[in-house]
Amino acid sequence: MKKSLLLVSACAMLLAACQASPLKSDEQASSQASDQLKVETAYKSETDQRDLEARSVETIRVDGLDFKDLNKDGELTPYEDWRLKPEERAENLVSLMSPAEKAGQMVIYDLPMGISAKEGEETSHDGVLLEVEKVHEEGPFKGQTQYPTSVMINDKHIHHFIVREDESAEDIATWVNTLQEVAEETPLGIPVIVASNSRNENDKAKFNAESDSHHFTRFPGTLGLAAGDNLDRVEEFAQIGHQEFLASNIRKGYMYMVDTATDPRWYRTYGTFGENPDQISDYIQKIIPAYQGEALNENSVALTTKHFPGGGARENGFDPHYEEGKFNIYATEGSLETYHLPPFQAAIDAGTSSIMPYYAIPSNEKSYTPQAPFKGDFEEEIAFAYNHQFIQELLRDQMGFKGYINTDTGVLDEMAWGAEDLDKVDRAAKMLQAGSSVVSGTNEVEVFQEAIESGKVDENTVNQRLVESLTELFQLGLFEDPYVEVEGANGKLRTPESLETAQEAHHDSVVVLKNTDQTLPLKENQVKGKKVYVEVLTKEIDPEKAKEGEAKSLEEYNADLRQKVGESFPGLDIVNDYREADIALIFAEPVSGSYFEATDDYLDLQVHKETEVDIDHLKDIRDQVDQLVVNVNFDMPFIVDQVEPLADALTASFDTYLEAILDVQTGRAEAKGKLPLTLPANNAAVEVDDNGVSVSPNDVPGYDKEKHMDIPYAYKDSQGNVYEYGYGLTYEEK
Repeated sequence: MKKSLLLVSACAMLLAACQASPLKSDEQASSQASDQLKVETAYKSETDQRDLEARSVETIRVDGLDFKDLNKDGELTPYEDWRLKPEERAENLVSLMSPAEKAGQMVIYDLPMGISAKEGEETSHDGVLLEVEKVHEEGPFKGQTQYPTSVMINDKHIHHFIVREDESAEDIATWVNTLQEVAEETPLGIPVIVASNSRNENDKAKFNAESDSHHFTRFPGTLGLAAGDNLDRVEEFAQIGHQEFLASNIRKGYMYMVDTATDPRWYRTYGTFGENPDQISDYIQKIIPAYQGEALNENSVALTTKHFPGGGARENGFDPHYEEGKFNIYATEGSLETYHLPPFQAAIDAGTSSIMPYYAIPSNEKSYTPQAPFKGDFEEEIAFAYNHQFIQELLRDQMGFKGYINTDTGVLDEMAWGAEDLDKVDRAAKMLQAGSSVVSGTNEVEVFQEAIESGKVDENTVNQRLVESLTELFQLGLFEDPYVEVEGANGKLRTPESLETAQEAHHDSVVVLKNTDQTLPLKENQVKGKKVYVEVLTKEIDPEKAKEGEAKSLEEYNADLRQKVGESFPGLDIVNDYREADIALIFAEPVSGSYFEATDDYLDLQVHKETEVDIDHLKDIRDQVDQLVVNVNFDMPFIVDQVEPLADALTASFDTYLEAILDVQTGRAEAKGKLPLTLPANNAAVEVDDNGVSVSPNDVPGYDKEKHMDIPYAYKDSQGNVYEYGYGLTYEEK
């Protein structure tokens, strides 16, 4: 409950400030006097009681106002005083922290929930927290020790965590609330903050929302949002994501990727908003305020924009998750400034709370230099999280970023490109010196403590890095009330309104690429008396990875799909054998590449058997039916020269629900989508010579590649349509 209070005298305010914990040196005494003046200034302007919730500590009443006694000393310490500015509170808190506590604040680590415990694994707090110690045997954390939750918070002083599980809002909120209770009991009572990657995009060939077991409202993939080209819809998408994160008590979003997709082979293209930096910039300037508000406050979800200075400038698609892709290359004059930096400037201007650098290294040998806005060569060929020139000079000094740097997962360990010769203590020190505040994917806090205590990082730098990250926690109001109401949280997710908005976005994401003789839309008068066959062509389903209730094989999946289509589209006479059909509706879901491993050769962009789409089977279907309609799902710009000639009509989707694609193909929904990526013409358009140089520049978007090529880059179909950025057909009246 808020209480309205009268202003009090400056003397009373100074007296309240003096009740803080005793300081132990002249320097600290000077700091205390400064804090007293700050209290006086802030106290005059803020007199309304802040909402508090304390579960493990007492509250203090000073001059008619209540504060949480986080350090349990019975007095009001400046960092406990919500009347002060967040930065001032952070500065005071840092002055009270031990080197071990400081080190714990410098890492963020995956923390499994108790609900994920396997049989026999120990939990606490009625099964909510996982209390297991084990060594990871595979994955990005291979060789690292996972510690019990209580050890992570109490002994290692870690207060930044990442949640990966797909659980209900009530389960996640219960877990985060319990983490906050444990954190509140620690000597300084510093709250935790839980981050998550985005949860509001579809990632598999699901039929519709009803058949999707995910707990959050799911829109098409981010490429699908780009295909929709609708700023209002993007804002609604972000508002829904904000509501669902907040209900789950996830107060930090590791999102969104504003990387401009310039190399077509990059596996992570699916997570981008496409290849146009102007569109990406417009989108992120809608998304950040929707999550954060005009300024961070107790209702905000803080965002981490990634991956600075842009992950799209890959060397022939190889990714810095592995050594073959460790270089960001800028072979084209001005490409960094023209194509890759603008979306980050837009994010900075919109107030993003933090920025995540990519693992990659800038390469002088492989780049045109000087690469604007730099005046000469890249000063140091080292990963961006370690790179003072990019983080301090470019991002902060030139671009004006005021938040903090949160590195990508694993940059201290397996992906420390350019820093391989440094031991981990020196790596930690170099990242802190370069400007990184929080390092992801490690719980080796001892490394950071040694970097601090050895003097390898000066005290001012250490404290500045901590103030940068802790300020966010104060801004979010977590020191006052880090809890959310659990009961009813599930009802704030997947509401009828949010599902309807998402469905509209799914419709908007479908792009009609080819429509011979107005094959589409397949309206009822067109299909009456005709038999229709439906099939998804993709990778065989691994029965061991299928969730409960999901199909255990592709054959089972397709049988279920045909039943769902028949129920949802009663005007279609669905058959189970294409040899009996007049019309075939085929959904091609090509799969190429890997997140953590390099392919033996350059990533395959062809839609064919090697990318899990059986072209021979598709040709056989073509021979048996009168009309063939094919949809290709593009999580990267695949080459369609083996598919398009077979199809009477061709559509594109981007992790779009299959029902929404059928809605567009049958005319239930309008054809609105526009390509967010230019599709390469053929293998020759992306060919790489013996020196590793691609005929199409890796650092330039598809719509501009032909400025630097002697052959066409964009695909032209049999109807003369060119599949370049922004292309998409609409329906003419029949």
